Amino acid sequence: MSALVSRSRLMALLVLLLFSPARVPGQTPVGPSGTEPLTLEGDLASRMVEGLDRFLLGQIEADSRTRSSRLALDLTTAESLQQSLAPQRQKLAKMLGVTDPRLPFAAPEIMAPVGEQPQVAAARTYSVFAVRWPVLGDPSPQGQGLPSIVAEGLLLEPAAAAAKAAVVVIPDAGQTPEQLAGLQPGLEPAQQTARLLAEAGCRVVVPAVVSRQREKRLNRADLTQREYLHRAAFELGRTLVGYEVQTVLSLVDWYSRSKPELPIGVYGSGEGGMEALFAAALDTRIQVCGVSGFFGPREKSWQEPIERNFFGLLRDFGAAELAALTAPRALLVIPESGPVVVLEGNGGAPAELRFPDAAEAEAELQRAKTLLGSHATGLHFLPPANRSEVSGWTGAFLQQLAGVSAVTTVSPLRAEAALATRTEGRERRLIQQIDRHTQLLLRESPFVRDAFMSRLDYSSVEAYQKSTESYREIFRKEVIGEFDLPLLPFNAKSRKSWETDLWTGHEVVLDVFPDVMAYGVLLLPKDLKPGERRPVVVCQHGLEGRPTDVFLNDNPAYHDFAAKLCERGFITFAPQNPYIFTDRFRTLQRKAQPLGKTLFSMIVPQHQQIVNWLKTQPFVDDSRIAFYGLSYGGKSAMRIPALVTDYCLSICSADFNEWVLKNASTRHNFTYMWTGEYEIFEWDLGSTFNYAEMAALICPRPFMVERGHFDGVGTDDWVGYEYGKVQHLYAAKLKIGDQTEIEWFVGPHTINGVGTYQFLHRHLNWRQ
Repeated sequence: MSALVSRSRLMALLVLLLFSPARVPGQTPVGPSGTEPLTLEGDLASRMVEGLDRFLLGQIEADSRTRSSRLALDLTTAESLQQSLAPQRQKLAKMLGVTDPRLPFAAPEIMAPVGEQPQVAAARTYSVFAVRWPVLGDPSPQGQGLPSIVAEGLLLEPAAAAAKAAVVVIPDAGQTPEQLAGLQPGLEPAQQTARLLAEAGCRVVVPAVVSRQREKRLNRADLTQREYLHRAAFELGRTLVGYEVQTVLSLVDWYSRSKPELPIGVYGSGEGGMEALFAAALDTRIQVCGVSGFFGPREKSWQEPIERNFFGLLRDFGAAELAALTAPRALLVIPESGPVVVLEGNGGAPAELRFPDAAEAEAELQRAKTLLGSHATGLHFLPPANRSEVSGWTGAFLQQLAGVSAVTTVSPLRAEAALATRTEGRERRLIQQIDRHTQLLLRESPFVRDAFMSRLDYSSVEAYQKSTESYREIFRKEVIGEFDLPLLPFNAKSRKSWETDLWTGHEVVLDVFPDVMAYGVLLLPKDLKPGERRPVVVCQHGLEGRPTDVFLNDNPAYHDFAAKLCERGFITFAPQNPYIFTDRFRTLQRKAQPLGKTLFSMIVPQHQQIVNWLKTQPFVDDSRIAFYGLSYGGKSAMRIPALVTDYCLSICSADFNEWVLKNASTRHNFTYMWTGEYEIFEWDLGSTFNYAEMAALICPRPFMVERGHFDGVGTDDWVGYEYGKVQHLYAAKLKIGDQTEIEWFVGPHTINGVGTYQFLHRHLNWRQ
């Protein structure tokens, strides 16, 4: 029996020797396993971005079809309807950043120099005053109650008889309060809304809003005033529009306290029409809302000026859903011509703003009526015939508000004071105050984040890991944004496209979601032996980069680090991330954020699919897959491994920072407040996840920062400040200080490749 076994083994060995392919020493025995030939031609990065664009447009369309069901209206009774709308109002307030308590005040303060008449103008039945009033207070405990944002505008007060109603008239960003009151040229009498309502006996306040005037910022990005203020506010969970809605609601507070018997209305045109609709949707004390030049389908809101970018709004609230939040109160949709604005990029966000088509506006209002059923009696679309004369739409507005008729003519206005002296510098003051308030929120943000992260358990590494899971879900779903879609089968395709004496490079394409693919280059060392499993380093390029940047031609930022690591024996993979082609990719962010998503909502599943595929390769040790990225790749190093936990370690190069400050500070000259990266701002990071908090989601896995002293992305003191929190977490709280480090080197924005390579060898347990 033993002789038979020996002869069988000998025959098997001879078969293997005869039919196995010859192996040449020094050559790679294997390539990617289980892949079909890659035959796609052309620019695969461009193909990827095109696919992501189609995917997002499809998601916008899909969300528009299911949005109404998420409103979850209870139409049983008027009371049940309001109960079902209450959580929707809270959700809307958070999306707009209308979350801070407003300051109470007895009455607006009249702005009049000593010795001058208090009013700036007067008509037969009313007087006009330049006024100001506090809106929001200092957010710090020490500054509680101190005004931080003080609004200004015009008050039109009935002269003798008691007012019939109280109205806030909100200008478009291209209008002044004086134009709406008939004190400056620019609007026809039928458009001088504040004047018409005052003539009819209403108390009217017209707050000033921030204009669209453009300025160079530190001689760099050319931004409108509105985009400039929006950027920092967005990072801190506020919006410029939210601040202006707070201004409107502060007047509603005053009206309700001072004259509780008066019905309250709001009216706005263009930008003001949007803010009037938001205000009425949020506050049930507003009985009538007039919206002009805004109401209509919102699926293309990503094309509009970026200050209209509200995180998650389009997922839950189109115009019809916002209209539903006003029920059963009166909403008058007035499809007048709104502003036409075209903004070139020039470092800011390119945009196009056009007023909605009347037929589309009427159809959207009809959709709201369908949603509300018998509760839709307050929704009205005013046909053009009702808007042709001075008494047109104001008659319908006043009839709904106070049961009175509009005037058919307007009386002359008599100037009582030099209006320019009362309003000089008003816009600059408003901009400075909003900026200051946002900077105060920035200063308070570390305390807010400390409170947010207070549920972490440091009693043991195991307990800590368990306690991070709820935070990871918040980061995944509420900060990064997650598409609730299963990953597709890999459908992996590859081709060998590069070869040197030491490695071969294989292009790899994987399916992720419909229209979404992952693309990258796999570098395999030629000394890889059959059956051997090695660690992988995923090497991520930065802004406008390509996979080849990290392994060919010694790019001065990357120094071929993927190739050099491969020459050290590591397998490396260089993904193509979609932050390429300037406005083409930045527009992806514009389309994603209104859905409550971001660029990383697509990048994260791309990387999850890459890691899943790498784990199937017979030469990969699936427990040793690391991430190493520079610049925008460093941004990726903070966000992707926090969510793709298959990455066993992460190295952030040339990016680690006090990230919220890096985005939102208007005091420091190295921030994104002055640059063209308008997509970089992420909703409410100030209250949730700065880089120390993102690193806390990577912990206890090894984490490293690579920092050049002369890297202009930040300054050493701010990098050290934020990294100190990471070091404290690892070394002091969890007693695993050997799992993290920072390498400082004398150099610019580049891969240094000294300490980081040692870090990889040590933590991936690979030969030096």
